[in-house]
Formats: sequence, C-alpha cells, structure tokens
Amino acid sequence: MIGAFTFNTSQRIVFETGSAAKLDAHAASFLGPRPFLVTDPGIIGLDLQGPCEAALRQAGHQLSRFADVAADPPRALVDTAVDAARQHGATSVIGFGGGSSLDVAKLVALVLGSGEDLDDAWGIGNAKGPRLPLILVPTTAGTGSEVTPISIITVGEEEKRGVVSPLLLPDIAVLDPLLTLGLPAPVTAATGIDAMVHAIEAFASRSANNNPVSKTLAVEALRLLGANIEKAVFTPGDADARGAMLLGSLLAGMAFANSPVAAVHALAYPIGGTFHVPHGLSNALVLPHVLTFNNSVAAATYAEIAPAVFPQLTNIADGSDRAELFAAMLTDLSRNLGLHTRLRDVGIGKKDLPKLASDAMKQTRLLVNNPKEITEADAFEIYRAAL
Repeated sequence: MIGAFTFNTSQRIVFETGSAAKLDAHAASFLGPRPFLVTDPGIIGLDLQGPCEAALRQAGHQLSRFADVAADPPRALVDTAVDAARQHGATSVIGFGGGSSLDVAKLVALVLGSGEDLDDAWGIGNAKGPRLPLILVPTTAGTGSEVTPISIITVGEEEKRGVVSPLLLPDIAVLDPLLTLGLPAPVTAATGIDAMVHAIEAFASRSANNNPVSKTLAVEALRLLGANIEKAVFTPGDADARGAMLLGSLLAGMAFANSPVAAVHALAYPIGGTFHVPHGLSNALVLPHVLTFNNSVAAATYAEIAPAVFPQLTNIADGSDRAELFAAMLTDLSRNLGLHTRLRDVGIGKKDLPKLASDAMKQTRLLVNNPKEITEADAFEIYRAAL
C-alpha cells in the first residue's frame, strides 16, 4: 500500500543547450522591467552570464547585477544583496551560478517580496511570503538548488542555518549544459558526488514523506551521474556528459526536496562551516563512513540502488556484501576523480573531532531522516573512521 505524500517542485523547468542566452524569452512573463541578477566573481571572470545579460538588456530590461556571493554565504551578504535589490527597485530576482548564488537569490526574492525579517523565517515552513518572481539558472551539476525549497546560510562564525519553504521554489528553472563546460575538474567531481549524495539519502530517507516519486527520480539520477561523472571530469568538453550530469543533479534535487537528506549532510555541514571545505567535498569525505554506519539497518536499501551507480554490483547477490562494496567503491570513485578522501587531507585532526561531532548534533532537521539513529558518540566514531 502506498502511503500519503506530497511532492513539490519548480513550476516550470527548461532544459536546453543555449537556453541561458534566451532567458528574456523563456522567463518573459516573470522578469518585469527591472530584474536583479545574483551571481559570484567566478562567474563574472568566465563571463558565463554575459550572453544572458546582453539578451536581457537588448530586450529592454533595466538589469542590475550583484556579484559578491561567496561560498557558504554569510547572513550579512544576504542583507547587502537585499539592500542592493531594493535600491534597484527590483521586479524579479535571477539566481545565476552555483548553489550559493541560487540560495542567496531565493532569500533576496523572499525578503524583498514580503518585507519579513529573515530571523523569523529560519526553519521549516516559517517563511510567510509572498516573494518576488524568481528565476534560477544553475552553472554546476550538483546542488539541485533550482528545484529545492531550501536556502542554507552561514550564521555567526560557523553555524549553518536554513529556510525551508515551498515559497523558495522558483517560477522557472533554466538549465543550460553550455554553462557547465568550463567547470574545473575538482568542482565537477565534488559537485557530482554531492548530487549522488542527494539521491542516495533521498532514497534511504526515514522521512514520513519518502515517496515513490522521489525514489524513482533518485534511481534515475544515480544512473545518469554514475555513468557520466568520470567522462565529465576527464573529458570536460563532452557536452553530452555535461548535460547528463546537469539532468542527474536536477532529478536528485527533486528527489531530496521532497524526501529530505540525512546524516551525510548533517556531518558535512560542520566540516564546511569550520574548515571552509567546499560542500560537495565535505559530503564526499563522510559519505562512505555514514553508509557503513547505517548498513546494520539499511543494507538492503543501499543494495537496491548500488547497481544504478556501479552496474557490476548487480552480480553480487548478497545484499550486505553489495552494500559494503557500494561504500568502498564510492571511496574509490572519489579518489579516482582526484578528490581528497580523508579528513586529514583537508587539515582536520583528531583534536577537532569532538567539536565536529557536537556541531553535527545541531542539525536536527537532517538527523531525524537518517535510517539509523545517530548519537554524538556515533558521530565522533564516524569522523574518526574518516580521519
């Protein structure tokens, strides 16, 4: 019997090579006369946004750009972006870039459209809205932020805090594989593993809203990502592989937006917040060790999805053996892609583990979704295994 569930995603999705340069046409009904584009210095350095901006201006839009987004964006940066959008008289917000730019754009649209205090919106379902029209254009294949109702911001020195609300889903998500062609190999690898984590955790989530739609999307995401991540990293001009990664990231994002992620993300956030390790790499560092911890209750679940990433595992009949090999092969995949695989590789030592474990316990909205209950002592042991 299929239980009750809800499934939310972006209102409209456009997947088309060259679509970013046609944003004026694809998003015409949402832009208004004064769109406000949120991006980061890396995008500007590559001029990835150039064709999009040129098309918008040629169509008569008075465009303003905020290009100061940084990884793990702090609360103050969101406030600065909101002020800049307000001064521009923004009629819509365009998030153009990786997950950080899209997350900031979501909150700019929310705060400017509703006038609410961001401090009242933290958590699940607390945002009131309305928001300004929102258009999201991802340039990495990893976060799936263009189809998730979540924005994660750094508050204070290290704490990650989120706003979770369907209001943050955009009016239109525009996916253009051309935007990912210039992505450096380490970023391609880390964001690709991040997307895999989204799909794996969505499929195995203990959330009451884990549902057949999310599970189906997660499996197809893993199939696309597993078959194409090495080609995307080592043959960066392979447009077909890049497109498959972007679509895999989208499907994984749709899956975990409705069947939320769990302990991998909960343990990854303190690594990023304290040691400023990129989010995708933070996930990759703890992923196999969380899976191993969960295997006592979730081996059959992991065994079910493992062949989607590694088809050769189909030949392993025993579910427990297949699940163990799955975790080990994910470590090998990260290594083969050139990613660090140990916490010590990113400057984390044994003395840092108690604080990491303590900070991970603050991620209660994620930990409740883990297949196996996790304590602070468990978190410490997982970090120690990853050291």
